[in-house]
Amino acid sequence: MYLCLCKGITESDVREAGRMGCVTPHQLKTRFSLTDENCCGRCAKHIQEFVELATSQAPTRCPAST
Repeated sequence: MYLCLCKGITESDVREAGRMGCVTPHQLKTRFSLTDENCCGRCAKHIQEFVELATSQAPTRCPAST
């Protein structure tokens, strides 16, 4: 499903970004250029939806061994 028609960003794109470690609002806005003039800004206003999708795919970290 498309999350941003201006940029053609899909749920799969955001999940892939999460797998690559891009999970914060700033990282996602930068990754998908959501703050440039060619975007309506709706995605940046709803960036939490992107974060939720990205973090659901982020790699889990192993606890440090002692």
